[in-house]
Amino acid sequence: MAGTALYDQFYSRLIAQERRSPLTAETYRTEARRFLDWLDAEGLQPASVDSSGLSRYLDSRRKIDRIDSRSTAKAISALRSFFRFTIDESIRGDNPAAVLEMPRQPLRLPEVLSRETVERLLNAVNSETPLGLRDRTIFELIYSAGLRVSEAVSLDLRDLELPDPASGTAEGGGIARVKGKGNKERLVVFGDIAAFWLRRYLKESRPGLVKHRHSRALFVGRSGKRLSRKGIWRNYARFTSLAGTSSHLHALRHSFATELLSGGADLRSVQALLGHSDLATTQIYTHVDVSLLRESHRKFLPRLGNGARESKA
Repeated sequence: MAGTALYDQFYSRLIAQERRSPLTAETYRTEARRFLDWLDAEGLQPASVDSSGLSRYLDSRRKIDRIDSRSTAKAISALRSFFRFTIDESIRGDNPAAVLEMPRQPLRLPEVLSRETVERLLNAVNSETPLGLRDRTIFELIYSAGLRVSEAVSLDLRDLELPDPASGTAEGGGIARVKGKGNKERLVVFGDIAAFWLRRYLKESRPGLVKHRHSRALFVGRSGKRLSRKGIWRNYARFTSLAGTSSHLHALRHSFATELLSGGADLRSVQALLGHSDLATTQIYTHVDVSLLRESHRKFLPRLGNGARESKA
């Protein structure tokens, strides 16, 4: 089987059988292409390369591409998936990547914004224009529901359950059906403020952007087509500059999770709302909460700091 056909077939398997997201599938296919090119340069074959050969390949990636431990872990995951594919295709009978040890990941605390910073950032958006109203709505929804950017842009109108204020049941916000990683669907809830902006956007902004086109997308651009992730990222970066701060858009999702835990929400509930398959992923926010407590401790109780204890020693 030719190299190009091999990793294209691998991509099809990732989508159809492993139900990977298009982004993950493309990442894995790219890694498979790099690996097959390396095998060709080394005079090796997928059917015969062993685990020591895979280790040499990863070493070359670290030296040439300067990949870190996180990227190394992604490469190993891609290789494991690729060799599962070769077993199914009867190219070989074992998975040499199964014995590769995952690198230890350093504990990286997610970026969290204070409520004041979030308010300043959201207020920097000019919501009196159609595009500004759209952007304010997107950011409010991401913050209120803890969405990933990809989940926000993939929302369709039918995914939204927004009670009619006239019915008297609008209090408490609404519900949205989102498609997360691995195409897994989940229900998320959002609050009154996000619901308020969604109603404004649907009434005042979206009709003018869509015009006479038919679009099922909730959030659309100037052309009336579905807004892209890059478009949201670019706009967010502009508003952070206007607000006099710097952060990544994902910080809104991190801030959502941290505020829930700080307010007393249990870890399992937060896991379900965020769409994490592993509870350990959600537990990172407990570390954030502790770090915020320590900062408050240093700020408001300086006399109990290290300096005070040392002066009494």
